[in-house]
Amino acid sequence: MSAWLPSAPCTPGACVEPAAPVVAVPRAVLRLTAVTALVLAGIALSPLGGRLPAEWVRRWCRTVVRAIGVRVRFTGGPAPTGGLLLVANHVSWLDIPLLAAVRPARMLAKTEIRRWPVAGALAARGGALFIERDRLRSLPGTVARIAHALDRGAAVAAFPEGSTWCGRAHGPFHRAVFQAALDAGVPVQPVGLRYRQDGQGAGTAAAFVGEDTLLASLWRVARARGLVAEVETRPVIPPGAQPDRRALARAAQPVTPAPAWTHAVLLAPRAPGVQGMTRAR
Repeated sequence: MSAWLPSAPCTPGACVEPAAPVVAVPRAVLRLTAVTALVLAGIALSPLGGRLPAEWVRRWCRTVVRAIGVRVRFTGGPAPTGGLLLVANHVSWLDIPLLAAVRPARMLAKTEIRRWPVAGALAARGGALFIERDRLRSLPGTVARIAHALDRGAAVAAFPEGSTWCGRAHGPFHRAVFQAALDAGVPVQPVGLRYRQDGQGAGTAAAFVGEDTLLASLWRVARARGLVAEVETRPVIPPGAQPDRRALARAAQPVTPAPAWTHAVLLAPRAPGVQGMTRAR
């Protein structure tokens, strides 16, 4: 396990329930086609970079999420301007456009995302800060790069759990990325993400965990009916409000992490009728 990118106990077989009810296949295909067209348009416009108004970027991100059939509910106030570290719990690839809809930012992403079809090119052109998760020695340099971007007034978005969870349980926020906010003297904007289906409690249809493939997750979301993403912008943590990165990570955690003892339970085979809680990437 990497200290920079820990793993979670969530897996598609143990934690992700089939989306039910579902939409017809032709409608799901139409949704995927619309999303692909929007992402390709985003790649075409990405050379314009910071010249695009932030509101246009936010609207585009919301449109991408809605195009695949997911309704979005935002609560809380707007994120501040200037250098800012945005942090959120991590469930799905949908988290990325949803966090950018709160405020467009440079995304902290694992190097594997560079190889994703279409989305990898969009992330690279959008100024993503790529990290080598298997090289612990690269961590100080990565923190310095983040702090430099923050000090220059940029917003940087990160998922400090270091891995995706299924949405019914969550991991602790790891503290390395918060050192960059301390070094740059910028505020931290916590954001809570949750997915529901048909008005029920937290669901797993949107989860992208374990050995799940991007195409499989895209198809599961495209076929889901009544999927809702809830985005809660929590109060900003100003510079100097916490004494160190450990306390800052704890204060920024928008959801309660799963107790350590539950990890063995989550990985155990499920009894008939019992639903798993989590999974990881």
